[in-house]
Amino acid sequence: MSERETRFKLTLHYDGSAFHGWQAQPGQPTVQGALEAVISRIIGEHRTVTGAGRTDTGVHATGQVATVTVPAKWTARELVRALNGLLPPGVWVKDATPADPGFHPRFDAVARSYSYRVGTAPEAASPFHRRWCWPLCRPLDLDAAVRAAAMIHGEHGFHAFAKSGQPERGHVCRVTSVRWRPLDELGAVFEITANRFLHRMVRYLVGTMVDIALGRRKEEEMVVLLGRADGGLITSPPAPPEGLFLTGVEYPATASSS
Repeated sequence: MSERETRFKLTLHYDGSAFHGWQAQPGQPTVQGALEAVISRIIGEHRTVTGAGRTDTGVHATGQVATVTVPAKWTARELVRALNGLLPPGVWVKDATPADPGFHPRFDAVARSYSYRVGTAPEAASPFHRRWCWPLCRPLDLDAAVRAAAMIHGEHGFHAFAKSGQPERGHVCRVTSVRWRPLDELGAVFEITANRFLHRMVRYLVGTMVDIALGRRKEEEMVVLLGRADGGLITSPPAPPEGLFLTGVEYPATASSS
């Protein structure tokens, strides 16, 4: 990167309903593709937008972090205004801040946070809610879900809760915060922060805890599943993507400073 360019760290919100995930794919609408198309339009050449995480089809974000390098004439305010004026309605740039040239939104992250919304009230089936939650429309034993979630806290092997892993890094994740809480009158929301996540890990965790909260599984099965890699006991099917939000990405204090 030359002195005539500036690297910006972007904080993004997006509704994943209209997108085939984050990562750019030929012939498919994606969040990365939408951002890169607008960047190309405003500066006149292609620039890669790098994200902190590759959210799946239908998954949302209120705290995705991405970086892009643009000509130095662009200020943060001008860039945000231009992007929000041209991006599709499902994507919004919250802010842009200058970042160190070596900052990488994915590899420099020390923690990520997700939330998952479960609609237990009949109103969850409304078109004004169902795009952003799992419209279960059934009551849950939230105390049972809370007890199951408590078992997740700390360092565990999450092999059973992943569609695919990273063999070179293993399946151990350190969960630093986890809880269930009421979601107004609509239902409940699960919130989790960890140093890393495996593919679909949150959705498998939620699917299993919801089955526990519905009385379909025993609470102690969560203990057996954590760290189990021999294929004995399996998780419940993953919760649908519509309820999942990437809510934040954390970095060391000096990692992204320009």
